[in-house]
Amino acid sequence: MGALQGKKIILAVTASIAAYKSAMLVRLLVKAGAEVQVLMSQAATTFITPLTLSTLSNRPVLVDFVKDNTGVWNNHVDLGLWADAMVFAPASANSLAKCAHGLSDNLLIATYLSARCPVFFAPAMDLDMYQHPATRESLQRLQGFGNHIIAATHGELASGLVGEGRMAEPEAIVAHLEAFWAASLPLQGLQAIVTAGPTYEAIDPVRFIGNHSTGKMGFAIAQSLARYGARVQLVSGPTALPTPSHTHLQLTRVQSAQEMYEAVSQYDTQSQIIVLSAAVADYRPAAVATQKIKKNDADMSIPLVRTIDIAQTLGQRKRPEQTLVGFALETEQELANAQGKLQRKNLDLIVLNSMNDPGAGFGHNTNLVTLINRQGTIQPLPLMDKAEVANHIVQAIIALRSPKANPEQLS
Repeated sequence: MGALQGKKIILAVTASIAAYKSAMLVRLLVKAGAEVQVLMSQAATTFITPLTLSTLSNRPVLVDFVKDNTGVWNNHVDLGLWADAMVFAPASANSLAKCAHGLSDNLLIATYLSARCPVFFAPAMDLDMYQHPATRESLQRLQGFGNHIIAATHGELASGLVGEGRMAEPEAIVAHLEAFWAASLPLQGLQAIVTAGPTYEAIDPVRFIGNHSTGKMGFAIAQSLARYGARVQLVSGPTALPTPSHTHLQLTRVQSAQEMYEAVSQYDTQSQIIVLSAAVADYRPAAVATQKIKKNDADMSIPLVRTIDIAQTLGQRKRPEQTLVGFALETEQELANAQGKLQRKNLDLIVLNSMNDPGAGFGHNTNLVTLINRQGTIQPLPLMDKAEVANHIVQAIIALRSPKANPEQLS
């Protein structure tokens, strides 16, 4: 996941011994959330089989213009329009020269000439070929056309020589692509905090006061913020959810409201976005028993005291550049209660959740919410998957930050 999530990438594999690395490159791109369509030159199929790359990409590999003898063909124009990026890896000296001079004698070059997306070349060849003036001229022409060159690296080559010409490693190519798209993400360079899940307020070593929150909504928001470029600190109460794998997302697990507040306080001063989606307990036992409380025939009462109000505390010290988002889970007078909380706690946006709506609230994979901002805009959303709800919330945050954040980040 990350900047490559949902990106459509054409991987053009040409005839170089480095073609064996294309298998790992496909695997890494797919793992990062990209859709990968592999094109191969006929000569490239002698280095690595189409079956290998088809299996890893979950798509048939395209080699020729014509699919079969019925006249069905692989449309290079449609391919060029489909892609968000085209990557030649490995890019042989022959293919670089053909692209640089428009010699369209195979499906790869025809697709390159039809592509309206960014194109990246990762050269791979022997030292003398890479240094040859003809190859240097090809690379310069391709750069002059607006293409991107992922430079070959120094190392041991297939010939036994040592020098420049080695294709960049698959991890480096993926990082290059991620950096290219990350620069245009609307939340790039911003820090965010998201709280998620319930808190457990201990009664004794065995029992606690808690609620039914699963953390799904908060985890989805954290992942959406990360996909939009933010670096996210996710502070979660006890949940069964796995640790998110996004490289821009760090998870801190806590138990109680006080622990959640202390974790948030470590990051809030350097964060521009704070989303408080956790279902924090309002009360905790005044005293925690050190041993398990034994059952007896008499009734038992537990004195309770208020927990710290994290939203109100952060709202009181909110800085002008911060966007503070809260949640309101209501059962009656829902809109009025949510609007009151928005003002009382100095929030910029509040997400109203109703316990009265089927498919919404705790435990569901779907949610039905209404977004309300300080400007008075009320945006009811239909019932949808929590990941989709998270994207709507993040888009509302981006819209709120438009006049606050750097204009180039939000254009």
